[in-house]
Amino acid sequence: MLKPAYKRIVLKLSGEALQGKNTHGIDPGVLKTISVQIREIRDLGVDVAVVLGAGNILRGQDNIASRGLDLDRSVADYMGMLATVINGLSLQDALEKSGVPTRVMTAIEMQRIAEPYIKRRAIRHLEKGRVVIFVAGTGNPYFTTDTAAALRAMEVNADAILKATKVDGVYAADPMKVKGAKRFSRLKYIDVLKKGLKVMDATAISLCMDNKLPIIVFDLNRQGNIKRVVLGEKIGTVVR
Repeated sequence: MLKPAYKRIVLKLSGEALQGKNTHGIDPGVLKTISVQIREIRDLGVDVAVVLGAGNILRGQDNIASRGLDLDRSVADYMGMLATVINGLSLQDALEKSGVPTRVMTAIEMQRIAEPYIKRRAIRHLEKGRVVIFVAGTGNPYFTTDTAAALRAMEVNADAILKATKVDGVYAADPMKVKGAKRFSRLKYIDVLKKGLKVMDATAISLCMDNKLPIIVFDLNRQGNIKRVVLGEKIGTVVR
């Protein structure tokens, strides 16, 4: 049996990852593909937690303002947190249809929908082989789901954060706009902060730096990449 490089990981998925080629919403085909990849690494004996964004539905004040709504920042952030719950429930359904036991844990209590986030209970779920999906961010406005991923990863003693994106690593400039942009295979946390590279927000990077938690940025669109990262293959960009 193949030996994973990590025993416990937090997979950070943006909301946009769930929309596939659509402009918004959730693509059932993408959900199924992601659930199959998560099942593959769980079958290797890896503890898997997932943190979801909500950009496919609603993402913060800028996204809301672009739709003509003038809302207070905290109100907009709470709306984004609730949107992550929708994504979490959809991923849970896809995983359970794939035969993977799953729990959704929310930072904002909603008893009929998901379990409240409790650190010890989350760790116990992971130890029992259940995939845990963390939703509603940190439960506080002004913090992104990147920060939530870093915080939860440290709370459950994860070995790494796997940041799934639409490109194959971290670039010096947007590779979709700048032809020949340099791609980094390895980066130090401080370089990400100094260069302003769009890996995760500064708060999340600082948390990971303080706690020596590696971040692996990779292309989600290539089938099997989650498993390759977990097995230690050199793909994407490693920040440590």
